[in-house]
Amino acid sequence: MSRPLPIAVLLSGGGSNLQSIIDHIEKGLLNACIKLVVSNDPLAKGLERARKHAIPSRVISPLEYASRERHDAAIVEQLQKTGAEAVCLAGYMRLIGKAFVHSFPNRILNIHPSLLPAFPGLDAQQQAADAGVSFSGATVHFVDEELDHGPIIIQGAVPAYPGEGREPLARRILALEHRIYPQALQWLAADRMRVDEHGLARLLPDEPRSALRLDQPACLVNPPLETGF
Repeated sequence: MSRPLPIAVLLSGGGSNLQSIIDHIEKGLLNACIKLVVSNDPLAKGLERARKHAIPSRVISPLEYASRERHDAAIVEQLQKTGAEAVCLAGYMRLIGKAFVHSFPNRILNIHPSLLPAFPGLDAQQQAADAGVSFSGATVHFVDEELDHGPIIIQGAVPAYPGEGREPLARRILALEHRIYPQALQWLAADRMRVDEHGLARLLPDEPRSALRLDQPACLVNPPLETGF
C-alpha cells in the first residue's frame, strides 16, 4: 500500500463528517492521515472529536484578521506547515478565496447536502423540501472559486417524501454523506481522480479492479461505492 495521503479538515460545527473520515481511516478503508483539524469557531464540537483521537487541532478565528484574505492566508500557512496535501471542507461555514483555492489546486474537497447544481448555498435540505422534489442527496466536489461549484466527484441520492419536512430528509442525506465523503477521499488517496480538459472529474479504473456492488434499493450512488463503504 502507498503512503497515507496527508489531509487537513476544516469545520465549523459538529464534525460528523470528520468522525466518519476518522472511522474509515481506523478501519483501514481510507489510506489517509489527518495532519490538522481547523475550525473558525472555538465552540465547534468537531474540535472535541479531534482531541478524542489525538489529532492536532487549531482555532483560527476570522475575528483576529482584518480581511477574509488574511484569514485564509493564516489557514493556508498552518496547513502547509503540517505537510497536508489535500483539504477537506466538512461543514466549514465560510467561503474560501481565490488564493486559498490556488494553494491546493484540485486538492480541496467539499461535501454539500444536495444534488448539485440544485440547491446551492445555505440549508439545502430545506430548499429541497420546499421544492417538493422526489429525490435529493449529497455531492462531493472539488472546490473552485464559486460557491458550491467545481468538478463533481461523487453524488448519492435519497428519496424525499411529500410533506415530511426538512429533518427526516436531512438525516437520510447526512447518513449518505458519511459514506460518500470517505469514498471520494480514498479515490484521491489512490491517485484515481483526474480533472479532464473539460473541467470534469473522472474516476480512473483500479488495477486490479476493486469489487463493485449494488447499493441498497433506497439509495442511488454514482459512481458506485466500493466494498466497505
